[in-house]
Amino acid sequence: MKYNADKLFYNIKSDYEFEKVCFKLLNKHYKLNTVYRSYCDLINRPPESINSIKEIPFLPISFFKTHEIKTFSEKPKVIFQSSGTTNKTLSKHFLKNTINYKKSFFKSFEMFYGNVSNWTILALLPGYSIKNNSSLIFMITELIKKTKSELSGFYLEDYKKLRETLISLESKKQKTILIGVSFALLDFIKTNKLKLEHTTIVETGGMKGNRKELVRKELHEKLCSGFGVEIIHSEYGMTELLSQAYSKKDGKFECPPWMRVFTREIEDPLTVCPPNRIGSLNIIDLANTDSCPFIATEDIGKVDSKGNFEVLGRLDQAEVRGCNLLVSN
Repeated sequence: MKYNADKLFYNIKSDYEFEKVCFKLLNKHYKLNTVYRSYCDLINRPPESINSIKEIPFLPISFFKTHEIKTFSEKPKVIFQSSGTTNKTLSKHFLKNTINYKKSFFKSFEMFYGNVSNWTILALLPGYSIKNNSSLIFMITELIKKTKSELSGFYLEDYKKLRETLISLESKKQKTILIGVSFALLDFIKTNKLKLEHTTIVETGGMKGNRKELVRKELHEKLCSGFGVEIIHSEYGMTELLSQAYSKKDGKFECPPWMRVFTREIEDPLTVCPPNRIGSLNIIDLANTDSCPFIATEDIGKVDSKGNFEVLGRLDQAEVRGCNLLVSN
């Protein structure tokens, strides 16, 4: 089967197909992405020297703060911007269009949770909603549009309305997702103890400077107690990516078929770690065809032999980000 890397990433079903698209995008970006090409040349890793996807150069994520990372010359359809918690330069993600992003998050949601039309989606994301260039807000807005529930929507800091809505949905046994930034979920349960049986809680990470960071286990224990649920789900995404990984238990994230995560040695960023060794996370996101599919993040974690990963913290000197600021134990 012939694959168009720009359009059919979501049809990938095998390692062979994944690697085929990887190398196609590697050549595309070396040719058209001037920043990526300069980086490959700087570290002396041109495409012809690459024999494995683990050898592909991963662009440091900090470049999104200082350069326009893109393969196209026309005006971008949208520019997503990181939320930021300091006065430092924010990351910007330039998109030719939003087609791949929509395909990616709709397909990922369906893969992990089924048909979105069967759900009611409630969002508790204060701080994000005032920014119309947030990739997270864009994703949640589009998912909400696909639900059939009039109660789906953003609840900001209206905890009274959110509580009433959750109780109403529970009484109807309606499948519901409450997705929220960690500090807002914690604030909500301080005065709203519930016992939810038909609601899935999904935390997107992040205290955003509002309170002390918690290890993931402690956070999830508090949320389980407050919402009366047995497990807490997590979403892993960032401004510079067009794909998300989800965790349904214990903070172990699973990727969609077009996304892979590796760890690199902290002291030697060009060397990939074996499974279960702690290192810095490298991400291949094949939906990210027009900016950069190969990103070296500032997160520390470990990846198991199945490709599932945990986020354990941040590199020293790395700026605290708006999303996924949690430290796992």
